[in-house]
Amino acid sequence: MHEDVCTDVDPIREAHVSEAGLLVVDVAGLDDDTVLAFQAAIARTWGTATADRTTRDVGQPGVRLRLYVDLRQNMAPGTPASPIRGS
Repeated sequence: MHEDVCTDVDPIREAHVSEAGLLVVDVAGLDDDTVLAFQAAIARTWGTATADRTTRDVGQPGVRLRLYVDLRQNMAPGTPASPIRGS
């Protein structure tokens, strides 16, 4: 299997959320189809605020996508959501 890796992209910026179980996920990939497929896979499992489009950094290869995930909302059929407890 041949893999391509984007090495010339800007670092992903850190973001903070206010509650345990909430995530901000920044995805970098070679093309729209790849990162949108990743987003769809996450959204099938957890509550996700999805993005309609990707972004591109001028002069950089690949695309980026930011999505917001709530791990407390398990979307898998027949699987109850389990709240994450803060420390």
